[in-house]
Amino acid sequence: MKTTMTAKGMTITPAIEERVLRKTQTMSKYLRPGTEMIVRMRKEKNQRIVEITVPMNGVMLRAEASSEDNLFMSIDRALAKLERQLLRHRTRLDKRLREGLPQDPQPEFIEDLNVDEQRARQVVRSKTYTVRPMSQEDAIMQMELLGHNFFVYIDMDTNDSHVLYLRKDGNLGLLVPEA
Repeated sequence: MKTTMTAKGMTITPAIEERVLRKTQTMSKYLRPGTEMIVRMRKEKNQRIVEITVPMNGVMLRAEASSEDNLFMSIDRALAKLERQLLRHRTRLDKRLREGLPQDPQPEFIEDLNVDEQRARQVVRSKTYTVRPMSQEDAIMQMELLGHNFFVYIDMDTNDSHVLYLRKDGNLGLLVPEA
């Protein structure tokens, strides 16, 4: 497995590099040998944020974790999230995972695997609504009026479907699907 590290607002010391490489190598039991793992670390105020991305065969796995002034804890938390994603989506990712792996390897980073996390998610409610063309400003207003954290609409200029969503930082994001 190939691990690429980048840092913003901080320096990657040999101790940090050794710890990241040692921890990420344990994830090789879930992934093919040639898989690339991208680890981005950044410092924002007193937060140490670690983002791990694993692109593989049309699927993008991503985990992000932060902690106050403790980079190593952020690394462990991000790897636990990534491992949880791999275990949760094992059946879907099975074709992309390495051949001959044990079916139930002991999780390395997850301390407590809840029964709820093991159960597959299912659709419990379906809703139909009419989508009408509108401007981005109208979609923002409509989303705020409804009190939702996302809103699907058709852009009146391009006639394409757009998804407007509320980001963790309080700003808005826009998804524009492309065929």
